[in-house]
Amino acid sequence: MTRVHLVLLFSLPMFFCSTLRAQTATGEFMSPDIADEMTVNPEQNKLWRSGQSKYSARPKSMWELGLHGGSAFISGDVEAPFPAGYGFGLHIRKAINYALSWRLDASYQTSRGYDARNYNYLGSERTYSQNIDEFPILAGYTDINTNDDNIHRNYETKVLAFTAEGVLNIGNVLFHSPYNKWNLYAAVGLGINIPKVGVDLLDANGQLYNFASVTEGVDLTTKDGRNQSRENLKNLLDGDFETAGGVEQDVISFGDYKTVIPHFSFSIGLSRKLSKRINLGIEHRILLSDNDLLDGFEQQNATSTTSSNDIPHYTSIRLGINIGSKDKRIEPLYWVNPLDASLNDIAELKQRPKFDLTDTDGDGVIDMTDQEINTPAGCPVDTRGMTLDSDGDGVVDCKDEEPYSPPGYEVSREGVAQVPQDYMTEDDVVALVNQRSAAMESNLNWFLPMIHFDLDKYYVKPEFYGSLHNIASVMRSHPEIKVVANGFADNRSTNEYNNVLSYNRANEAINFLVSNYSIPRDRFILTYGGEESPIVDGLKDGFNTNTTEEYKHYMNRRVEFHVATSTDTDMARPAGPEAGKNTPGSSRPGSKYSGNYNSGY
Repeated sequence: MTRVHLVLLFSLPMFFCSTLRAQTATGEFMSPDIADEMTVNPEQNKLWRSGQSKYSARPKSMWELGLHGGSAFISGDVEAPFPAGYGFGLHIRKAINYALSWRLDASYQTSRGYDARNYNYLGSERTYSQNIDEFPILAGYTDINTNDDNIHRNYETKVLAFTAEGVLNIGNVLFHSPYNKWNLYAAVGLGINIPKVGVDLLDANGQLYNFASVTEGVDLTTKDGRNQSRENLKNLLDGDFETAGGVEQDVISFGDYKTVIPHFSFSIGLSRKLSKRINLGIEHRILLSDNDLLDGFEQQNATSTTSSNDIPHYTSIRLGINIGSKDKRIEPLYWVNPLDASLNDIAELKQRPKFDLTDTDGDGVIDMTDQEINTPAGCPVDTRGMTLDSDGDGVVDCKDEEPYSPPGYEVSREGVAQVPQDYMTEDDVVALVNQRSAAMESNLNWFLPMIHFDLDKYYVKPEFYGSLHNIASVMRSHPEIKVVANGFADNRSTNEYNNVLSYNRANEAINFLVSNYSIPRDRFILTYGGEESPIVDGLKDGFNTNTTEEYKHYMNRRVEFHVATSTDTDMARPAGPEAGKNTPGSSRPGSKYSGNYNSGY
């Protein structure tokens, strides 16, 4: 009997596999996208995503509600046919972590057994001694002159069981696949069962059966003969099972009537995910308790009982339904690969380009960000690696004998403005003024250098003194213009913090020019953009970055200069706490960065 159920246990999953193998890796099976709000600690998960914490927060997961039904039998003293009975029930299950979960299960099972061979020890059974007062006629089975205890054992047993189980699943820790469709698990539990056992010893008229007719003309040494004997027995009995099975008074139980018995449970199962909501599986469970009368009989001869207790078996098909909002919880953790996030991060790192510091033209801008990789030797460039033409006269600075020519004049091949030396009439002066006014618009297209800052600093770095000197030279050469200093920050920290920090950077750059070149403060207009308008967009909001990403953040920490227009106005300091420090060096020195320390990357 046990062998038949084991065959079912391992053959039915193959049926599931054959019927479901056509399913593909659709969205129902893809790895979950876990938002911070779907974890038990959103703040920790946010820090983990930004690289500031080693560990992610545990996701919130759904509950599983299960329904089950299948075949039941009792392994005991009386042989059970197949099928011997049936069972059904329900369970609720919740994941503790990715490997362990707990399950509460309620089940009802009923089964029957029929003994092909006759039995001669009824008089020694509790089933006899505890029922003889109610049914005195049973004494006829023990009269040596008429029957000699010759009966055929039979029973009908009903068991109501409640069990709390710990479940260990094997199959969701995967190194070579993002998700699992199959889950093998084992469960161990404690619970109680309430058995009710009946034996059919009297016919519908309350008379004794003629059990001798069961084996009349039957060869019990053959399998067919034993099957025929059991069939004869079932035809003989009326199926009432009116005689209560015996009860052991020394059995471990709850209460005086020995009707509530504790048990251990052991289960093994295999389940198949059909979707993120539904799974279907097969499971075999046994209940171990201190009870040898679940089949109504316990004697192996007139003086001794059998050496082992009776064991209920239950092989069931289980339908699991995941309960909970998909927007707030993921599927139960035993269906989730805990390595998925780590392996995804590793794959992403492998896909990133290697940081190449090659600077083919030697202009100080590496080829990865250089928009002009063949700049002539010795020519100054902007932050994008383009050869500078500061006054926009068509002659690059390295060949321009007058890098900041006055606007409105033609220039020579050497870049020198051709300013006329002759005296001019009043009309010529007016025309020139108008020409200069129109030329002022062209000043807006002048390239004025930008300067960059270390992380969380507004200290002006010495390597940008030359850029600020160029700006001062333009302003001295053209006292009629004003210059806008527009500060920016990278996207790390809050918007309020970055607004104050970008304001401080623009203000410090203006103070440097005022202090060192005696340019009036009212010729500067201070604006700020915080983390808006980055040169390099789409960077992560976190400090766990590689060298390439940190260099890109560095490009966004800047102050840009341009000639003011009539619409440009000073911006007041934004509200918020003080931000940044006016000291040399990055706020996060050490192994975080490699490269040019003074450049902050």
